[in-house]
Amino acid sequence: MKENWEIAAIGGAAGAIVAMMLAFVATALGLTPFASANANAVHAYLVSHPEVLVEMSNKLQAQQEDQQDSSRQAAVNKLGLKAFFDPKLAFVTGPANAKTTVVEFFDYNCPYCRASMPAMKKFFVSHKNARFSFIEFPIKGPASTVAARAAMAARKQPDRYVVFHFALMSQDGPVDEKEVFDVARQSGLDVEKLRNDMKSHAIDYSLAAVRTLANAANIDGTPAFIVNGHIREGAMTDDVLAQMTKAS
Repeated sequence: MKENWEIAAIGGAAGAIVAMMLAFVATALGLTPFASANANAVHAYLVSHPEVLVEMSNKLQAQQEDQQDSSRQAAVNKLGLKAFFDPKLAFVTGPANAKTTVVEFFDYNCPYCRASMPAMKKFFVSHKNARFSFIEFPIKGPASTVAARAAMAARKQPDRYVVFHFALMSQDGPVDEKEVFDVARQSGLDVEKLRNDMKSHAIDYSLAAVRTLANAANIDGTPAFIVNGHIREGAMTDDVLAQMTKAS
């Protein structure tokens, strides 16, 4: 359920959109937007041409998304790439002087993260000279937090982390505690050690620090990718990943 302030904000935004639409249509029709008779004319026009509302709504949404993208990019530029390759927050692998760098914020129960896994795994396997930063960012509830803690604890068994990560990301159903330890065992991890390492207060620090970093970078969803310094939210494909590396 939304809080009252959220409902009020949504209502205010919707009202603003309607006001803009009325003003725009009135102007297009050569009318004064706030005269009563003209308002009726505008209303009649919009009822007869609902596609105008759809077009304007889509345009406004696109403008808002562009503004959000610009805001995120500015935040990433300000923070600098080094902030996203901190081994206290991420599992980092690859040469420190790599020309190609890939950062991913992810949640193991995020469907778009899972949809991105084939492209990410293929790129990881085929780009041994690239530098990768895997950042657990659990935002989908307690089960996701358990999975993130397990992955962070798996860094203590570094030769198994990547195998475990891609195996968890390959699951079809919800990743809960049982699933986590089943996959850990199948991935060759010492499960007893993993359970103990998951209790570390260092993981509490890392989870809090990741949230702080994500907030500073204006990242509010998963997956979020930073490829050669350029940020993008949403599912990743082979083509998009190739375009991002070429454009840099």
